[in-house]
Amino acid sequence: MSESKVELDKLYNQRFPEAALAQKHAIWKVLCSDFFSRYVKPTDTVVDIGAGYCEFINNIQAGKKIAVDLNPDVRRFAAADVHVINESCTAIRELDSNSVDVVFMSNFLEHLPSKDMVLDTFRECQRILRPGGRVMVLQPNIRYLPGEYWDYFDHHTPLTERSLVEGLQLAGLTPTTVIAKFLPYTTKSRLPQAAWLVQLYLKVPLAWHVLGKQAFVVAEQRAAG
Repeated sequence: MSESKVELDKLYNQRFPEAALAQKHAIWKVLCSDFFSRYVKPTDTVVDIGAGYCEFINNIQAGKKIAVDLNPDVRRFAAADVHVINESCTAIRELDSNSVDVVFMSNFLEHLPSKDMVLDTFRECQRILRPGGRVMVLQPNIRYLPGEYWDYFDHHTPLTERSLVEGLQLAGLTPTTVIAKFLPYTTKSRLPQAAWLVQLYLKVPLAWHVLGKQAFVVAEQRAAG
């Protein structure tokens, strides 16, 4: 194991102790059932890039679920029905072109070392998506986090909803939904913790404008012709 990998594991264990994961999964179960599911059909093949603790991919209803992450520890957190691929976000060789219905990324792109790598990730999404497929990006929006964004040692690349849109367009994808302020910055911040309060928050977009610090962008792979 490389020294950098050991240091990252130590960092994430401090930031996200396993004792807190059950609460995070409870929140994500509501987020998936009450919001993200509107973009995912029960028969879809769904890929979660930078799956981490698998909060999204474990809780979304889909026909085939795939977690992509370089960290082999992801297998410990993936549910039994999730296939894990330990490959780079810019070269997911195990997945064929035009083979996926939905790609999801949450709080991932800021960890990449450059915008070139962000763009290469979007281009890989474009490659694996079927015509009519979509990519969903949930991303801290530096427009509303000019200081807090840098409170995490492993944050490298700042993005707003507008730069996300431009990057997706450069990769050949067509943005269809752009929400500049959606969720609070982290599950430790002001997002309600009880499931019913999360449900209420999702039903009141006015609250997003007050508490939201993360952008949510959906882009599609347009059908040929």
